[in-house]
Amino acid sequence: MSIIIRNLSFSYGSLNALQDINLALQEGCFNALLGPNGAGKSTLFALLSRLYALQSGEITIAGHSIAHHPAQVMRKLGVVFQQSTLDLDLSVAQNLYYHAALHGMSKRQALPRITEELARFDLSQRLHDKVRTLNGGHRRRVEIARALLHQPEILLLDEPSVGLDPATRESLNLHIRQLCTQQHLTVLWATHLIEEVHNDDPVTILFKGRILASDTADQLCQQHQSADISTLFRSLTGTST
Repeated sequence: MSIIIRNLSFSYGSLNALQDINLALQEGCFNALLGPNGAGKSTLFALLSRLYALQSGEITIAGHSIAHHPAQVMRKLGVVFQQSTLDLDLSVAQNLYYHAALHGMSKRQALPRITEELARFDLSQRLHDKVRTLNGGHRRRVEIARALLHQPEILLLDEPSVGLDPATRESLNLHIRQLCTQQHLTVLWATHLIEEVHNDDPVTILFKGRILASDTADQLCQQHQSADISTLFRSLTGTST
């Protein structure tokens, strides 16, 4: 397994953000983490990416303990956060070269990787454009290209389609699924948009810091005798979609 989480809990003072989380991602697949805003998705991502220190529990990524082998873990991991972290006043190239340098890549090493990833996302012509001039969908694609520069085995995306129009959301979702197929990339895609989840996706439903269900969307619907994942989500959480 690429990511294994055991008995993970995290609190902000008296607020329990995550409670006894146990989860194993399916390798080489598009894994969906489904939950409404405030479910604990971003807290989980902060722990997986080492922005937050573990309080209790264990996380293993690509066979390495996040607590004991952080450097090895970060080499295996690419992350796209919900809020953009691109420098708007730098060009696409400058943003990407800076990220590559943080991973120990020289400019000579980074150039073919930048060229490849921008071509994959149809952004080759925007290499020298300032990020500020890009629309939301293109900025997201630059962030994903940046996260893939060091060729990670695992890609974490926290609400990557927030603020995008439906057509752009669908296109971005398809791009990521193609990476899973073409590169055997393991993806954890956190979302509150149920339409982004496919029937054969491994799905984990997170609500108020707890995992309510985890299996493929099809299997979960069969187990709970629900017509579809949207109906199941409403039934388990008591919320609308």
